[in-house]
Amino acid sequence: MSSNPTRRIQPAVLQADIESFAALQAITDYAPANAAYTVAAITAAKQNMETKQTAETQAAAALAAARDGAVEAEWAFHNAVLGSKTQVDAQYGESSDQRQSVGRKKKSERARPTRRTTTKKGSGE
Repeated sequence: MSSNPTRRIQPAVLQADIESFAALQAITDYAPANAAYTVAAITAAKQNMETKQTAETQAAAALAAARDGAVEAEWAFHNAVLGSKTQVDAQYGESSDQRQSVGRKKKSERARPTRRTTTKKGSGE
């Protein structure tokens, strides 16, 4: 039967199966020896597949909505923390221990910018 029943069936193969089943339904004198392959059994399998696919689609939509909600909450938290750091600066000053405790450098500990010296090219010296 199937070579690997744990992987998804390609959409083209699944569409071909649906078309074959539609053609099978048109055969009026179809009477298989194995009852697992009757039109009724295949119809039940097709309905089960469609039910599971619908549930999968709905779960994917719920996952996307949950992910969007989580992203929104992460940004709200991030912006709140950034705002609190600004408030710490305003309340305690830019060289305070409180500023350092929330993950920022004290203004007095920041490196001063240094001027770069450039050499002139082509001066012939």
